[in-house]
Amino acid sequence: MSIVTLTEAAAVKARELLEKSGSPADAFRVRVIDGGCSGMRYELLFDGETGETDSVFEQHGLRVVVDRESATFLADTTIDFVEGLNEAGFKIENPNASTTCGCGESFGV
Repeated sequence: MSIVTLTEAAAVKARELLEKSGSPADAFRVRVIDGGCSGMRYELLFDGETGETDSVFEQHGLRVVVDRESATFLADTTIDFVEGLNEAGFKIENPNASTTCGCGESFGV
C-alpha cells in the first residue's frame, strides 16, 4: 500500500509535465510544508534527489517520492487531476485534514 494514491489521470498529467520539464528522470515529489491559510500546505514538484528517509514507489508508470515527515499527514491521500469549466489542476483528497481552505492547497490537522 502506498502513502499516496495517484489516479491514472493525475499520473498521466504529471508524466506529461515531467517530459516538458527538461528532467524526465526526476520523480514526482509530494510533500507538506508549513504555510497556507489553514496552517499546512501541499507542495507538488519534480525532484531528482531522494533522501534516506524518503518513501519511493511507482504508480501508473510514475516514480513518486514522499518524505517521512510528510507521510504522517498524507496517509491514504488520493491525488487526481481534473480539467473542467470551473477548475483545472491537481485535486488532493486527504482524509487526515480536519480543515481545508477554499483553494484546496492548504489544510489543518
